[in-house]
Amino acid sequence: MSFKVQVGPAQISIHQGQTVLVSEPDGAVHWPSDRGLYFLDTRVISAWAAYANGEEWDLLNGGAIAYDEAHIFLTNRAVATQDGAIPPRSLSFAIARKIRLQELNETLTLANHGMKAARFNLEIAIRSDFADIFEVKSNRIVRRGRIASQFDAAARTLTTTYRNHDFLRAVRVSVAAGGPEMVYANGRVSFAIALDPGQSWKADLTYALIDGVAAEAETPSLPHETEWRTGLPKLHTSNEEFYRLWHQAVSDMAALRLPFTEDGKLVQIPAAGMPWFLAPFGRDSLIVSLQTILLDPGFARGALAVLATLQAKEYDSWRDAEPGKIPHEMRYGELAHFKLIPHTPYYGTADATPLYLIVLHAAWRATGDRDLLDRHLATAEACLAWIDKDGDRDGDGFQEYQTRSPVGYENMAWKDSGDSVNWPDGKPVAGPKALCELQAYVYDAWQRMAEIYDALARPADAARLREKAAALFERFNAVFWNEEQGFYAYTLDAAKQPVFSVASNPGHCLWSGLVPPERAARVVARLLAPDMDSGWGIRTLSAEHVTYNPYSYQNGSVWPHDNSLIALGFKRYGFTAEVAHVARAISGAASHFLQNQLPELYAGIARQADGFPVQYLGANVPQAWAAGSAFALLQALLGIAFDAPNGMLYVDPALPEWLPDITLRDLKLGEQRFDLAFQREADGSTGFTVLRGDAQAVRRGRVGGHPPE
Repeated sequence: MSFKVQVGPAQISIHQGQTVLVSEPDGAVHWPSDRGLYFLDTRVISAWAAYANGEEWDLLNGGAIAYDEAHIFLTNRAVATQDGAIPPRSLSFAIARKIRLQELNETLTLANHGMKAARFNLEIAIRSDFADIFEVKSNRIVRRGRIASQFDAAARTLTTTYRNHDFLRAVRVSVAAGGPEMVYANGRVSFAIALDPGQSWKADLTYALIDGVAAEAETPSLPHETEWRTGLPKLHTSNEEFYRLWHQAVSDMAALRLPFTEDGKLVQIPAAGMPWFLAPFGRDSLIVSLQTILLDPGFARGALAVLATLQAKEYDSWRDAEPGKIPHEMRYGELAHFKLIPHTPYYGTADATPLYLIVLHAAWRATGDRDLLDRHLATAEACLAWIDKDGDRDGDGFQEYQTRSPVGYENMAWKDSGDSVNWPDGKPVAGPKALCELQAYVYDAWQRMAEIYDALARPADAARLREKAAALFERFNAVFWNEEQGFYAYTLDAAKQPVFSVASNPGHCLWSGLVPPERAARVVARLLAPDMDSGWGIRTLSAEHVTYNPYSYQNGSVWPHDNSLIALGFKRYGFTAEVAHVARAISGAASHFLQNQLPELYAGIARQADGFPVQYLGANVPQAWAAGSAFALLQALLGIAFDAPNGMLYVDPALPEWLPDITLRDLKLGEQRFDLAFQREADGSTGFTVLRGDAQAVRRGRVGGHPPE
């Protein structure tokens, strides 16, 4: 049995929608810390603790049993009472918590296992600081408004309210009807407990979370994980490791669904990750939508719909907004409400806009839904206009970025940390910066939009985009290529000089098809050289670079999502053994993490025969595009490509020895459903059988020159 790596400190995190509770394993929330109950980017409970006559309880076991539910079991220390001491470990105290979209339900259960009666006060100390999530993360909390608490003895409710002008958040704690009497004093609610031997006591509490800003009705809940799973593809394989990776990834994606109502319809959009990024994102939500197109095109539908409503309509330097630009991040807390941060939304991303076009095409190809094109065409054409104008800041035919905001991001591609783009000597690259993958995404977006224009009977527009894509292909390969290295520049600097630091980014150029076939083998080999391939996945930066640090955020760490997109690029150019190598590395790493749950990233230290992947401190888990890696890697291995508009499903499977069989049931292609069995043969080839569905609709091969979507 492999050693299991825990990511981050021991804690319990449960959530649903944009409500999340992060506590100690015993259910407590200590202050000061970054834990608590958060609602719409506001910490509505900053401290929670339970006492028996002032004595703390001892933890037996506690943990999350689902993404929205936790159970905790405690027992007592010696408790002094007027009747004498209650012996230690004679009382059991169970806490069951379940998160809903706008409330926390908590059931407290006590039982007396002692030989005599136990009388004491059960006290719950609750504190609310109503801090904005950004200030909690930065540990710089400023109280701008006022907090007031009101206890209604008759209604048995405690309401704590924060108000700053027109911004209001509140939490209302109440006992269920027919429950025990609750009193409030000294910042604690308490219950008088009297238990005979063998007797038990229970109280059901509700923490109702109140948003005094939004006037809209509560968004309906999405189907629970069990119901949602019934409509998803199911994977079966003799490889237990990969099966566990897939199964946990499905659970992670269930946990990270955010519900929104658009045009009167309930849609889901993938949140970026727990616990800090439960909000609509541009780049993250779109990449996850691509990774999960095989699992559930509903993520793509939701992302397209929600992000369309947030597309910039005018220039706003504070938010780095430009007409047609797709946002980076939307927030709902106090700082955003008063525009003290630009996340209303903030548009500091250079890649979300072309990615929107890529997702639109992928969703159409997976579903065959022509209405998607009609509904989002105006948004797509605004994206195209942004790419031509503000995406290409100086008109040289390449995409560049640089913030115009005094609080904007230095880097606006997926490697968005401030220190992630450096010259080979370690000096930071001055912007505007033209990263290689930005050119690749635009190239891919133009190709895909040309196909959409074909479907819309607009051949002149299709031809125009294909001509632009061809010109970009020639220009990129002339400027970015380094013949000596056999690799592409990471970026161009402000003076349009190529920066030949070896990083993982050119792997995305393979995914997008921007690499000539005759150069692909050299790019693949460079990405899998020992300084880039850690054994647990491809590093973000070469270990030979002067800024390499395996424990850094993006200068030598390993990101599963980065590897999954690179694997799709390998597949595009026919490097099937290399796809399997990357998939095995990521699957093997997952097997060492608790529950086979891939974190956002992990350290880039080299794999040893008796080693295990090492966590990155602060990595989000669950994290959407880490979970999405499982589905993208499977697509790369099986070569699945959708052509629902023409009723065809294409497969190009190449299973390795370590993964000799895969069966996918309930795979969707538009309105069709398929059960497909893939089997590695004795000669090393991979065959497939259509177990259910129209066998004539499944063909070996690849469609349209596109990678699996």
